[in-house]
Amino acid sequence: MPLPARRARGWWVSVRGGWVGARADDRVQRARRPQEHRMSTRTTPQPDGTPCWAELSVPDLDAARRFYGALFGWDWQIGPAETGFYSQALVEGRPAVALNGYRPDPDAPVQWLTFLAAADATATAQRAVAAGAHLLAGPMDVMDAGAMAVLRDPAGAVVALWQAGTSIGAEVVDEHGSLAWSEHMSDRPSAAREFYPALFGLDLQDISAPGFDYTTLVRGEEPVAGIGGGSERPEWALYLAVADTDAVVARAQDLGATLHLDPEDSPYGRLAGITGPFGERFWVMGPVTEDGAAAATAG
Repeated sequence: MPLPARRARGWWVSVRGGWVGARADDRVQRARRPQEHRMSTRTTPQPDGTPCWAELSVPDLDAARRFYGALFGWDWQIGPAETGFYSQALVEGRPAVALNGYRPDPDAPVQWLTFLAAADATATAQRAVAAGAHLLAGPMDVMDAGAMAVLRDPAGAVVALWQAGTSIGAEVVDEHGSLAWSEHMSDRPSAAREFYPALFGLDLQDISAPGFDYTTLVRGEEPVAGIGGGSERPEWALYLAVADTDAVVARAQDLGATLHLDPEDSPYGRLAGITGPFGERFWVMGPVTEDGAAAATAG
């Protein structure tokens, strides 16, 4: 539920088990950084179907702010009591993701929620239900910030819709502690591959390989998200960009987190999976190590 803010996108990005690069449109501003890092900011709503925000609903906001603030160096913009002290993480002064203390089902697993842009949340939610999704919440207005709905897609993954009002969501990506990539993972990827292109008018690009079942969702020539198979846990997985994967992993473990995927290099970045203090899973992605870069070059 983004509060008044603005959204960002533009990928330098990996996907689990495979890698894909992407480019942003002319409204996204980029600056080259060392090690090919590219910062993106945005002030206009994303096209329909593009991941545009992520939030984590937690049972203890103070504890969550301590963990994630220490891990990523986030500053916080904390809303008033009527928002439940909704806490937006700021990267270089811009909203990146958020923590939410509201949990309608206290017994539900804690997990990051990905928001997909929708110019009309109500109409999109209606089409989603007609296509086999289950409506979990909304559509509803969020003050003047926008409108949202929460769905369980036909493959079982929970995802949200966001219609921008005064808030477009993430204003920065590709910077340490900000969004890098989002992907649907489940044991029924074929259902997702039917659902999301029809819902948002997206195309599919199959980049599968032996032992690797993966498709990107594409608008024009730009990959906007991924769909992968082989996961028994349906979810929209969140990847956060980091400057140093191993340093973040070590810090996470010092803070009490565990790993569900040890750090590993790929041709385009170094990836690790972290399980946070409430059992929530997320991934981090940074530059490859020198050994990894040498191996990629030799290969």
